[in-house]
Amino acid sequence: MEHTKAYQEFKKNGNTKFVRYSEGAEMYHMGVSKFMQMAKDAKAIYKLGQLVLVNLKIFDEYLETFHIVDDEFYK
Repeated sequence: MEHTKAYQEFKKNGNTKFVRYSEGAEMYHMGVSKFMQMAKDAKAIYKLGQLVLVNLKIFDEYLETFHIVDDEFYK
């Protein structure tokens, strides 16, 4: 997958990267509507006329808030 390679490169370099909804949904292996809602909740959306981009750095920070660290969850 080309998008997955691009995402891995982004993570390695730590560069700010902007993607469209469809690209981001593919990168994170989720549906487009779910990615759109999470990007909105994360306040990671940039709108340039008709073009909408999502800042992956902001999105990743938001996604980390869902990290489950409770050992009891895994039992």
